[in-house]
Amino acid sequence: MADPSLWFVRLHPDDRERAMADEDRSRGTSSLSSEYRMVARDGRVVWFRDEASVVVDDGRALFMQGVMYDITDQKQAEADLAYLAYHDKLTGLPNRQMFEELLDLAVARAKRDQLAAAVLYLDLDSFKVVNDTLGHAAGDKLLQQVAMRLREAIRDVDVVARQGGDEFLLLLADLPSSPGAHMAAHPRVSAEAVAGRVMECFHRPFFIGGVEVFTTASVGVALYPESADSSEALLKQADAIMYESKRSGPGQFLVHTDQRTPSPRLSLTSRLRRAVEARQWLLHYQPVVELSTERMSGVEALIRWRSPQGGLIQPGEFIPLAEELGLIAAIGDWVVGALAEQLSEWQRRGLAMRASFNLSPRQLRQPNLVERIVERLHDHRVDPSGVVVEITESAAMVDPDRTQHVFEELRRLGVGLAIDDFGTGYSSLSRLRHLPVDILKIDRSFVSEIPADPDASAMVAAFVQLAHTLGIVPLAEGIETPEQLDFLRENGCTLGQGFLFSVPLEAEELVVRYGPGTGPAGWAYMSGPATNGARQPVEQR
Repeated sequence: MADPSLWFVRLHPDDRERAMADEDRSRGTSSLSSEYRMVARDGRVVWFRDEASVVVDDGRALFMQGVMYDITDQKQAEADLAYLAYHDKLTGLPNRQMFEELLDLAVARAKRDQLAAAVLYLDLDSFKVVNDTLGHAAGDKLLQQVAMRLREAIRDVDVVARQGGDEFLLLLADLPSSPGAHMAAHPRVSAEAVAGRVMECFHRPFFIGGVEVFTTASVGVALYPESADSSEALLKQADAIMYESKRSGPGQFLVHTDQRTPSPRLSLTSRLRRAVEARQWLLHYQPVVELSTERMSGVEALIRWRSPQGGLIQPGEFIPLAEELGLIAAIGDWVVGALAEQLSEWQRRGLAMRASFNLSPRQLRQPNLVERIVERLHDHRVDPSGVVVEITESAAMVDPDRTQHVFEELRRLGVGLAIDDFGTGYSSLSRLRHLPVDILKIDRSFVSEIPADPDASAMVAAFVQLAHTLGIVPLAEGIETPEQLDFLRENGCTLGQGFLFSVPLEAEELVVRYGPGTGPAGWAYMSGPATNGARQPVEQR
């Protein structure tokens, strides 16, 4: 029996003219074939295919007879296939194919009407940490939440698409482009405004399965016609500048200019893989000093890439890529081993020294991380209490529960713990209060502005007070001027490091330059020659 809900159907208003036209065209022919929608009694829209033939008697057309097929499921399947061809299944955003077609149209309009366009290429900085720590389902939920926030950050006329993985694309079309236009109307200003709103998307935590997750994104911005003269070249420039942004540090955006030509990424990837295999690394050591006495109380171990092509490559140029390629665990393992070996060598020479090293977010999720660190220290008979493990505030807050578990294990074994780059992330103070942290390192971006900037000065003073309140030792990074040192002393900051005291040095140069110490807390006084009490520049010490 026919479905009663389909009784008394009527032709869909949007298909009425086309259906009548099909019937008119069928006059004088022996058959009719047409597809159109009908509106069912319950309001549902149903697709039908009408197949009919003309009944003829003595050459005269008497009437038409045929069959109507319900093809609703077929039409829905076709619509689904068409949708999937142009949309990302996980987020519902347009996919790369649709984005490229829309970009082609935007560039064509810009050429015709003398307009501009911009492409923003976005990559999440710590997606692999979330994905591997909390699982792929959590990673998918994070991508969906990021997609929602990006939609909210752009104009209605803009397009946000998912490139794939943890990468997204944004298209700003039909931007005004006039040499005589006011600066506020310049396409670069519009693109930077959107990039700023995108950055703000990540200021708030994401909540995934009841877990508070913090992440940031690196964004590259390319402009038509300033950066490139075609849609394909525009995408390539945005991609390249995004990776340059990522190398300069997480949570930033860069805009492509004619003066900035990003280096080829492929060669760096190949060289980095070879460097891991050949262990082309070197550790430099930057002194950490007691600000009240300027005596060195320890060092921070900083990795350098000793490239066969000559020169040393700084970590900011290769660590983000190593994270992305999954090479950071091997590099981090080498750092712990090399540091333990150096500490053992210093001990044999009667030099007591406490050293810190940085732990990457990817290392934090290694199931045997603590065992590997302790094993390396024991191999060289290094007391764990002589080592401090540092992790950035942002990395610590990606998975606070995991961070707390690792920190508690390390603390139980006697290893010191530090939160690095404090103030640049978005940590929960309640979380920080329960982490077994020994040292709070105030980021250099704040220290560089004191004492001239009242806001930065107030924040640094607050950070120092917060550390003391929590029973944590405050350490200021990037101290470069006597005025900064005086301000930090006056506000009770305990430790510091920076070029005012010393640049990072190789192990032997550190010993030769500053000599053996006079007490158990360290083995060198950092004060320069007593010349009317004035401190000497690093180069003169």
